Amino acid sequence: MFLPYIFLILLAHPFCVRPADTTPSNGTKNIFILAGQSNMSGRGGVVNNIFDWYIPPECQSNSSILRLTKGLSWEEAKEPIHQDIDFYAICGIGPGMPFANFVLKNDPNIGVISLVPCAVGSTNISLWSQGSLYYNQMINRTRIALQGRGTLRALLWYQGESDTLNLEDAQLYKSRLEKFFTDARNDLNASSLPIVQVALTTTLGPYMEEIRQAQLGIQLYNVKTIDANGLKVGPDYVHLSTQAEVQLGQMLAHAFLEFGSDHNP
Repeated sequence: MFLPYIFLILLAHPFCVRPADTTPSNGTKNIFILAGQSNMSGRGGVVNNIFDWYIPPECQSNSSILRLTKGLSWEEAKEPIHQDIDFYAICGIGPGMPFANFVLKNDPNIGVISLVPCAVGSTNISLWSQGSLYYNQMINRTRIALQGRGTLRALLWYQGESDTLNLEDAQLYKSRLEKFFTDARNDLNASSLPIVQVALTTTLGPYMEEIRQAQLGIQLYNVKTIDANGLKVGPDYVHLSTQAEVQLGQMLAHAFLEFGSDHNP
C-alpha cells in the first residue's frame, strides 16, 4: 500500500528530474554547449571574489534564451549563467548571454536558444579527456538537453590558460584538443558538429604562444577559431573584463552564423 507513495518520492528526487519542456509551441530548442574554463564560465565584473552585478544590455534575459540548470531543468537564462556549474568560484559575466542575444538579433527565425553551461575554472585539457568527470558531465548534460525537441547546433569552447604552465602540456595541447573535439562529436553522434573555439589572450604560465599556435593550427572540419588577442583584461590580468566578454560573445555568434543558414550537425 506504500508503493505509490515511494514512487512519488522517487519521482521528486533530483536525480530523477527530467528537463521541463519550456519550448514555445512554434519551435525546436537550439542547443549550444558552453565548455572550457573560467573565461568561458565568466569572471567579468568579478573583483576580489565579489561580483558587481552590472548586467550589460547585451546580456539581458530574454524569454527565448534558456539555460539548463545543474538540476537538469530548463529556465530562462540569467547572468551569471554558470554559477551553479562552476561553483568553485564566484562567476560573473561570460560570453554565453551576449552570444545568444546576438544570434537572436541576427537570425530572428532561429527559435529558442538553449544554453548548456559546462565550463569549470582552472581545468586543463587533460581534465576534459574522454571519460573524465568534466567530459562526462558535458556529454550527459547535452544528451539530456537533447531530449524532446532539442537540436544540437554548436560547441563553444574557450580553454587553455591552465596548459600554459607546463611545457609538456603545451607541446601535447594540439593533439589533446583535436582528440577532445573528435571524441565529443562521436559521443554525441554529431560527426560534423560546428565548433567555435577561442585562441588565448591571457596566460597563467610561460607557454601561451605554444598554446595559441596549437589553437590557431587546428584544421578539423567545421571548426572555427576566433582570436581573443587584444580584448580588455580585468585587474587580475587573467580574466576578461565585462565588456570584453560581451565582445567575445558577439565574436562567437558571428563565427557561428558564418556556418550558414543550416546549422544542424
